[in-house]
This record gives sequence, C-alpha cells and structure tokens, in this order.
Amino acid sequence: MKNSLKSNSVDCLGLGIMPLDLLFVVDKFPSPGSKINGKSLTIQGGGPVPNVMVGLKRLGHSTSLITAVADDYPGQLGLEEINNDKVDTRFVVTKKGTSDTAAGFVESGSGQRTLVLNRTINVKPADLKLSQYPIPKIVHLDGRDIKASIKLARWAKSVGAIVTFDIGSMRNDVSPVFEYVDHLIVADVYAFGFTKTKSARAAIKKLANYCPGTIVVTEGIKGSTGFENSFFTKQAAFKVNNVDATGAGDAFHTGYIYGLLHKFDMRSRLEFGSAVAALKCTKMGARAGIPKLAAVNKFLRSAPPTYA
Repeated sequence: MKNSLKSNSVDCLGLGIMPLDLLFVVDKFPSPGSKINGKSLTIQGGGPVPNVMVGLKRLGHSTSLITAVADDYPGQLGLEEINNDKVDTRFVVTKKGTSDTAAGFVESGSGQRTLVLNRTINVKPADLKLSQYPIPKIVHLDGRDIKASIKLARWAKSVGAIVTFDIGSMRNDVSPVFEYVDHLIVADVYAFGFTKTKSARAAIKKLANYCPGTIVVTEGIKGSTGFENSFFTKQAAFKVNNVDATGAGDAFHTGYIYGLLHKFDMRSRLEFGSAVAALKCTKMGARAGIPKLAAVNKFLRSAPPTYA
C-alpha cells in the first residue's frame, strides 16, 4: 500500500549531516600549545544540507530533511532550532550514539574560520524510507554518507527530481555519486585537490569527465565559475563587512537552488547565490545570517560592490 505522502510534493529534500556548531571568536588563531581568551561564543545548528533547507524556507520554499541524530542535548537542540524555521523533520533518523558536533575558531577582523567535526552516527541506505518521502523537485546532498546519498540520488532520478550536490573539502571519496548529479557545486579546496589543477576552468574540465551535468566551482572572495551547455560563466563575489565565513558556501547553494526552482539562467543563479552568501557573512554562525527574500532583492538592487 502506497503512503499518502507520495501524493504530496516538496521543493527540496535534503540528506546530510546536522552538527551543532560551537564557534569562538578570537583575535587571532591560537598557536599549538597556547591558551587564549575568546571574545564571544555562538552556538547554532549547522551542516551544509540543513543550512540550505533553512535558507530555502526563509526564501519561501518547502523543504524536508533526512539526517541522523542521537537522543541527546545536541540532537534535541539541533532539531528544535531547525523546527523553528519550519523545516519538515519527519524523516530524521534517531540512533544510539552522540549527535554530530563541531567546534571552531573565527578570527576577528578577517572572519575566517577553522572547524573540527565529531561524528559517531550516520545515515545508512537501509535507513532511507523511499516509499514514505514526498516527491521533491530537487534533492540536495552533501555526500558524507555516500552509500545513502547514491541510493537517494538514484531514487531522485527515477521520480524526475533534479539532483544537486555540495562538496567543500577533500574527505571520503564522493565521486561515485557524480554520474547522478545534475548540478555539481564544489568549493575550490575540493575542486583543485580532486583534479590536481590550479584554476576553476581547468578543474571544471576534469570534473566534467565524472559529472555529465552543470558544474560550478566557488572560490570565496574570488567569486564563482559555472559551466553549462558548453559555456563558462564567471561571477564576482560581493564585498561586505565579513564577520564570519562559516556557512558561506551553504548560503551560496541556497541562492543557487532558489534560482533553479525559479528557472534562472546560469548568470542569474550565480549572482543570486553570491548575494545570499555575502549577506550570510555579515553575521556570526552558519544560520543567523541566512537572509529572507526581501533582503536579498534589496541587496541586489543596491548594486553592491564586488571584489573583482
């Protein structure tokens, strides 16, 4: 018997980790063995995919999240926070262990940050209840649990959903999922490390051997480069008062996926993603600065300066 949810739909269904982030603001990064004073502490939910689900909700779209949490304080706090943003959490899996947590330093002035992630639980393919999920327009993945990601990506293709993929650093081998990805959006750290290249265009050319879809490489304040229908598109990064870069890439994905949902062309997707990312960087933490639609449109109308 088919679940009644099958008759429903959701704009974006995401699968990814949801750590609780503890971010300390410091004057400068500590040297090994040193002790320093923090200027402030921010505790917020994080994770590339949950951040995008929250971001799309703030931009006016329906979102649903698949992740794993434990029955502990970090897990409860993470769920409470994401529920406050009205993200659908019916498909979150509760497991024994410790919920994902991340701790890091944010350098005052530059806004640059470094993080340490702790994980003891994950989403396995058997945890996915495909018959229960609403039909998504877009499935967004981070690849941390690669076998589950591949299973969900295959299902997404079978129901006609667009698959978007976020990878920000070199970690586990995520390349087996690339053949199912329609929009591969990767940070320069991963793109250059995986392809052994030094430029976005060179990295894209090599990534195209693995991914048949659209490819985007983001480079922080150097902007972003997209490749679609045999054409390259370059977008400069917007210049703002950078308080904290945590989650900037997730915010870019949020704006880019918003553009997909509204059938923006590549240039407009990159521009909108860059605007969402810039606004996020004006506040501490991955979630606090994610803007609402009116703020993004106002920012773009102001003709903000760029880094290049």
